[in-house]
Amino acid sequence: MARESIILLGVNHKKTPLAIREKLALTGGYEEPLNQLRQLRGLKEYYLLSTCNRVEVLFASEEPEQMRAEVLNLLFAGRVSQEQLESCVYTHSGSEAVRHLFTVAASLDSMIVGEAQILGQLKEAYRHASELKTSGLILNRLLHKAFSAAKRVRTETRIGASAVSISYAAVELGKKIFGSLEGKRVMLIGAGEMAELAAEHLVGQGIAEVVVVNRTLERAVNLAARFKGRAAGLDELVAQLAEADIIISSTGATGLVLHKQDVASVMPRRRNRPLFLIDIAVPRDLDPEINTLDNVYLYDIDDLNNVVEMNREQRDKEAVKARHIVEEETFKFMRWLEAMEVTPTIVELQTLAESICRNQLEKTLPRINGLGEKERQSIERMAAAIANKLLHHPLRYLKAEHECVDRQERISVVRSLFCLSGESCSNSLPDQSDDAS
Repeated sequence: MARESIILLGVNHKKTPLAIREKLALTGGYEEPLNQLRQLRGLKEYYLLSTCNRVEVLFASEEPEQMRAEVLNLLFAGRVSQEQLESCVYTHSGSEAVRHLFTVAASLDSMIVGEAQILGQLKEAYRHASELKTSGLILNRLLHKAFSAAKRVRTETRIGASAVSISYAAVELGKKIFGSLEGKRVMLIGAGEMAELAAEHLVGQGIAEVVVVNRTLERAVNLAARFKGRAAGLDELVAQLAEADIIISSTGATGLVLHKQDVASVMPRRRNRPLFLIDIAVPRDLDPEINTLDNVYLYDIDDLNNVVEMNREQRDKEAVKARHIVEEETFKFMRWLEAMEVTPTIVELQTLAESICRNQLEKTLPRINGLGEKERQSIERMAAAIANKLLHHPLRYLKAEHECVDRQERISVVRSLFCLSGESCSNSLPDQSDDAS
């Protein structure tokens, strides 16, 4: 019996430059590449993940080396040179593939350790594989175990409790100033990725409204729509200050977009309500002198980095606990997989023993005169007990852990000894027609 291997290959932010990741990203969605992989008959089941930081292919095959080359060629041929591809693609097999998947799901391999986004991306990728029926018994079980391992990490550690991203650190600082962000109004200056991430964190805190101010009004409208907010042009910036409680600025401007006198002019109308400003742009968007105004709190990216570094130390400690959980879950899955490998042989072995017992009983019992039903049942139980005792050591041999003998080799030995289906035997079972005569 050929052994089916679990293989995971991919590229990520740790090993592959952005310029190459961009070329390998599956930007057109999952359906087309998943259907392309159907061409490879050597793939038993497979799954794809594509994010801004990684592209990974997970599959089960009896021909792992050949399928690795064919998968890479099918998905990535012509996008980058063969030399570039081989230099940046990592390949994991067996328990290493399982461990890597669980590590990714638990966000221990993310650019920001502990972020929750990756688990949602994994589930979305699995949904596509499931709908297209490209995942089967092994990968279905494996991916569900990845999700439960991630859940354990979230509930049993505090890996996601402290801010280790600039956008999340901004939210934490806001909570320290206001106590609660519920009912507060947030203004985003700029409609880029950093502003979007900050808004995502803030929306979860119960804020009342998001206003997006941007030089290009169309981009402001698109981002505001995501958070059911409203948009404004950059020329309306000062007018919007009167109602905002929290301002996060992250434009690509080369100079300041908000000066001290702009903020000072609206503070009387605000009746000195606190104003919290976060400048995460480089170069800075907000005039540092703003911080000298009463009831105005201005933080720049260096202030936020200090918060991030302190929290990162705490999160690194929690990551150690999380890795222990990943190891435990990897071990449990591999035990299940090994049991799956021996199960067909165990079933065939038990079926063979039962068949022999049944045939012998059918030949022998009619020859015994005066045998009552009670005695017949006793003989049948005795025959079954003898068969079970004879199978005890072969079954233990199959199931036990052996340092020197590979499980697949043990399966092959047992199948050969007992002439199970698919194995050639030099001698068939002896003719038992005259037994018990």
